[in-house]
Amino acid sequence: MKRSVPSIVPLLLTIALSACEDDAVGPGDDAREIVAEPSFAEDVNEILQRRGCSSTGCHGSGGGGLTLTASSTANYAQLVGVAAVAESFLRVDPGDAENSYVVIKTEGRQSSGQRMPLGGPPLDDIDQTNLRNWIDNGAPNN
Repeated sequence: MKRSVPSIVPLLLTIALSACEDDAVGPGDDAREIVAEPSFAEDVNEILQRRGCSSTGCHGSGGGGLTLTASSTANYAQLVGVAAVAESFLRVDPGDAENSYVVIKTEGRQSSGQRMPLGGPPLDDIDQTNLRNWIDNGAPNN
């Protein structure tokens, strides 16, 4: 009996799409966890890099008056204790995540502009909690 080609197409599409779905997670994503005392260099800057915040289509080109790079040292200097451009908050107010503009923007509580990351899904609970924990612990440069 001769097998028709069209009957195998759905099977191949299913295999191809499931392979793409697995790749969407990305390497190391399954190892992420909430950290009580996150490090800026290891945990927070990793979020900025993984979510594309320092890309040229975002803050890598100075979007919103904030310039981010791959350097955790440079990013720390751009964020901690620096006044936000659009509203009267500090970008990161050490010890006060609730009133830090980066948290306000990533939670969508800003009064101007849009929720960050722009054009992407919101930070998940792991990333948002690690960001808040880092700030509430005094936003150390570690």
